[in-house]
Amino acid sequence: MQNFDFFRKMRYNIGMKHDIIIIGGGASGMLCALTLVQNGIEDVVLVERGERLGKKLSATGNGQGNITNQNLSVAHYFSDDIKKVERIIKGFDNHALLDFFKSLGGMFEADEKGRVYPTSRQASSLTDLLRFALERAGVRVQTGFTAVKISRQADGFSLTSQEGAALKGKTVVLATGGKAAKNFGTDGTGYLLAKSLGHTLTPLYPALVQLKTQTAHIKGLKGIRCEGLLRAYDGAKELTHARGDVIFTDYGVSGNAVFWASSYLTDAKNPSVSLEFLPDVSKDELLKLLSQKAKFCAEEQIFVGIVNNQLGRAILKRLHLENGKFSLEGAVKLLKSFTLPVTGTLGFDYAQVTKGGVPMSELNECLMSKKCKNLYLCGEIINVDGECGGYNLQWAFSSGVCVANAIIAERKGGRGHD
Repeated sequence: MQNFDFFRKMRYNIGMKHDIIIIGGGASGMLCALTLVQNGIEDVVLVERGERLGKKLSATGNGQGNITNQNLSVAHYFSDDIKKVERIIKGFDNHALLDFFKSLGGMFEADEKGRVYPTSRQASSLTDLLRFALERAGVRVQTGFTAVKISRQADGFSLTSQEGAALKGKTVVLATGGKAAKNFGTDGTGYLLAKSLGHTLTPLYPALVQLKTQTAHIKGLKGIRCEGLLRAYDGAKELTHARGDVIFTDYGVSGNAVFWASSYLTDAKNPSVSLEFLPDVSKDELLKLLSQKAKFCAEEQIFVGIVNNQLGRAILKRLHLENGKFSLEGAVKLLKSFTLPVTGTLGFDYAQVTKGGVPMSELNECLMSKKCKNLYLCGEIINVDGECGGYNLQWAFSSGVCVANAIIAERKGGRGHD
């Protein structure tokens, strides 16, 4: 009923000229709109291609709503202007974000890795808090509006939807997202809108995504989950490492540690990952344990009680394939470094975020376009992405607030943003 009420309210504004149009009803667009209206900017229109707001937000953090991270710092981000990213996330950091959501009635908790979740452990509750706040604030929302064309006019912008509706606005905010997970409505359309107004794009890659690997040594492991240390390499060079879940699949590997590593492997020439199954046990300790066990165990029982039985059988099989026989030293080596060459990813349809986008160099400190005055960009459409752990959602919110604050300052006669 809410979407119908909003749509009915919007019908009287189609064709009229508005002050601010925000394209995209995800995390960035919603918080941008709410911040504007809460600070006295009344004529704000939020358009969303889907039938409801925050569809992708409602799925974040594996559906649990990993909103931010206690360990927030710019070290967890990638961009062509990392200093600008740092200023923006410091301008609305994890503490400010949580204070804001608490003011809307939310409660939050952090896990041992600093990942912050609503105590409901439902990402949809984040969407509901924003949606209810937008309704209370009287933000005008139109769902089912797929923007396909935007043009610059003397007095602002003209926006046309796939459905044939038209809107005009003095200022436009592109909060369309990237092209990851198109089932949530982020299919890259926003990039076309930005390019039509003079912007360029960096190369685009799927990030926080499952990895395809050579599968000869992991056959029969589909669905097996283990906790360990994963290292990502380009040739002999270690790019990053992460401790967490690794899940074996019929195409390669998935899990939190894999998602983390995937962001570092996008342009690697010779990518691989190495799994350390027992990171808290030294090689010497393992060799001693296996040596003692070999005195009373058959070879096929050597890994029982140490790693998953199916994984143990896979390690034994690999030992024989690579060395022609079993050896304790070889067993220890594979337990500490089970290497898999990476052959690709599952692509944008399965990625959580897009790596790349409109370069930061084409935007000013307030995220207004240097190529088109009164056009702002926020969220995933910009060439900014973060590691796994709540950093991308923090960027979405921080950049949305940055844009809102810049517009508020300009409307209220504050510091200019040229």
